[in-house]
Amino acid sequence: MTYSKRVPRSTELSYKSDNDYSLQLTRWFLMPIGVWQRVHVTTKIDKFFSHIHILVCTFVIAIIVIPCFLHLSLEEKDMENKLNIIGPLSHWTMGMINYYLLLARSDDIRECVLHMETDWRLVRKIEDRQIMLRQAKIGRFIAGFCAVFMQGGTLLFNVAKPTTTIIVDNETLSIHPMTCPLYTKFIDTRYSPANEIMVLIELFSGFIVNSVTVCACSLDAVFAMHAYGQLDILFSWLNELVVDGDKGNEYAEQKLAVIVKHHLRVLSFISRLETVMQQICLVELLGCTMNMCLLAYYFITNIDSFDRAKTLSYVIIYLSMAFNIFIFCFIGEILTEQCKNVGERAYMIKWYELPNKTALGLVLMIARSSNVIKITAGKLFQLSIATFGDVIKTSMVYLNMLRTMT
Repeated sequence: MTYSKRVPRSTELSYKSDNDYSLQLTRWFLMPIGVWQRVHVTTKIDKFFSHIHILVCTFVIAIIVIPCFLHLSLEEKDMENKLNIIGPLSHWTMGMINYYLLLARSDDIRECVLHMETDWRLVRKIEDRQIMLRQAKIGRFIAGFCAVFMQGGTLLFNVAKPTTTIIVDNETLSIHPMTCPLYTKFIDTRYSPANEIMVLIELFSGFIVNSVTVCACSLDAVFAMHAYGQLDILFSWLNELVVDGDKGNEYAEQKLAVIVKHHLRVLSFISRLETVMQQICLVELLGCTMNMCLLAYYFITNIDSFDRAKTLSYVIIYLSMAFNIFIFCFIGEILTEQCKNVGERAYMIKWYELPNKTALGLVLMIARSSNVIKITAGKLFQLSIATFGDVIKTSMVYLNMLRTMT
């Protein structure tokens, strides 16, 4: 393969800056929930503080989820209020499940990060580096957009509730209602300062839960865009193979071997990405289907009072959940199509101008590309645009059923 434009030596030495650029936002999102520290722990002290960090995050989530579930099961009798609680409780529960799935897959995440670092270190052509930077920029944009939407919408949802007045034992109290009401025998938030303390803890807990969702979307986007860029580089190498074939059979075979090794390396990365994301995607797919149905229901029932802040928060959270599911599905589809394109690109080059043995070697690559690694949700649903449409339609069906029942 002809390397007319090589990466300067100074750039070769700074490959870590390119890798940091691609992973920067993901690292920022993973650090508050302790996952990044678990991925990069080196000493026993680091491991100890990492475990403490994870325990604190778990406690902050559990102190909202468990009392809220007890309140829903044992205290709340009104069906309308139960429906209003189920949505936020489901969101918190999804966050807790995904949090432990991320922790359980920390070794695979570490391997993906190291794989990306090696890919940046192996870059030798300016054109290849530009391809990787372009895809890294797209991954960063998706991660940032997801973070702003999810954190902003949920924060507005939590703080949009106006202070309400209640009467307890002939005493009038002003409280800030909680998004996830708590079991009164556990913590009675009707009184001050318990109300103010638990509202602050709920905001902090919501930040952690939202960070988990943002991390999942960010990891999927950054890793998938990196794999997409590596396949783009593979295509450019295939196009150059015919030109290099003029230099002799042995030289062309060496370059084909490099291409095949790169192809297998990319497929192994995509396979590990599937391992990391499949269970998280399943939780997101099922949970967001129900939550989008409930958010649409909240929006409809809130039309009469038309509280602008609450209505806006419903819309933002609905759009952020739809955006998250769309990203998972869209990335799954374009990555699958990109893997299929390897065989087509290998066939579309002027292989008939290559030495006979080299041309025959392309047959195996074409055959391997027909067996595509699909990004799935728990190996049950293939992530594609059609799947996203099914999620939207299913949430609307559930909404119609819910309206009929209530």
